[in-house]
Amino acid sequence: MPLQIVTIPCCTDNYAFLLHDAASGETALVDAPEVAPIINALDDLGWSLSQILITHHHHDHIEGVQELRTKYGAKVLGAKADAHRLPPLDIALSEGDMIEVGKSIGRVLDVSGHCDDHLAFYFADSQAVFTADSLMALGCGRLFEGTPLQMWGSLSKIAALPPETIVYSGHEYTIANAIFAYSLEPNNPALRTRIQQTVDARANDIPTVPSTLSDELETNPFLRPASAEIRKNLKMNANTDAEVFAEIRRLKDGFSQTELPDFTK
Repeated sequence: MPLQIVTIPCCTDNYAFLLHDAASGETALVDAPEVAPIINALDDLGWSLSQILITHHHHDHIEGVQELRTKYGAKVLGAKADAHRLPPLDIALSEGDMIEVGKSIGRVLDVSGHCDDHLAFYFADSQAVFTADSLMALGCGRLFEGTPLQMWGSLSKIAALPPETIVYSGHEYTIANAIFAYSLEPNNPALRTRIQQTVDARANDIPTVPSTLSDELETNPFLRPASAEIRKNLKMNANTDAEVFAEIRRLKDGFSQTELPDFTK
């Protein structure tokens, strides 16, 4: 059976996720930005916590790990290569390792770029990938430690998953990402549709995370360096996909527009 997955808004714009295997009763958590919303969700659902899966070392993803470990006796899993920057690990992970939540098996992916040793977790039986700050809804994480080539390789790895895969990313940045995406590819009809859906969702305080990989492939500029419109607008028709990606990431770092133009005309 696929996992039951619950999205938990935390802090101002973070998300954590509960993964529950009904047959065994086991529940895992992906990232722990804030303790109270996670405990409240577990209490409301009548679940305990067996594992905490850490994607990367940034404070807003590990703040609640120790308190939750103490309260529930949960095992903590994270990147072996980054153990010196993480809470103490019960299980150290590397790319290709398999993890179990009840009978559900997940595969560990190294998706470094936003930072070194950033992990993602892919559960094929649930058609779900937990990407945190690597691939985001209509965006990707800023490159604090990695290189553009490294991040492009990580995103390409995620992009190669089945298109029906559901992408559970770590932040509610979708409106800002949509404004930037539209600046690069205003004539993309799928992007226009998604922007309207995003605006409507946020107006009703509905999370825009998760998304589907197929939607990301059709609308996320960081997965679309092959787009003829993006290449034309950037004057990079002869460049490689990796070079176009690097320029997209550079432009996003300096992008300051905060309002969408009227794209409904």
